[in-house]
Amino acid sequence: MIAIGADHAAYTAKEQLKEYLLEQGYQLRDYGCDSDESVHYPLYGAAVARAVQSGECERGILLCGTGIGMSVVANKFDGVRAALCHDAFTAAASREHNDANILVMGARVLEQRQIREIADIWLHGQFAGGRHQLRLNMIAEIEKGR
Repeated sequence: MIAIGADHAAYTAKEQLKEYLLEQGYQLRDYGCDSDESVHYPLYGAAVARAVQSGECERGILLCGTGIGMSVVANKFDGVRAALCHDAFTAAASREHNDANILVMGARVLEQRQIREIADIWLHGQFAGGRHQLRLNMIAEIEKGR
């Protein structure tokens, strides 16, 4: 199950991405927002991050105008590794090197075809482990305040 959420700036992009991912056979849980009326993005970023953190959803996708705000919010949650991706390389690296469990994109920065491409690469990416796992272990220690 993939959690998905957006603010008003990315509502249309979220809806188009949802349609595409459902056509690809993915199961989604939409955490809002539900229109292009102005909303507070932290509410939606937190809802998706909580769903991933709790294990309710295996991964998440967040969209806002730039992707920056959603990244900041999602990364406040222990165990969440939200990656702001703006091209194929960052999408692949975020999975291979960082085992990112939330993909974040900016709807005012990317075209819809780029959003689909980045999501495809990210969803098919695999974590490489090895030295990258050692680094994730270090991040987990930082989350614990050590």
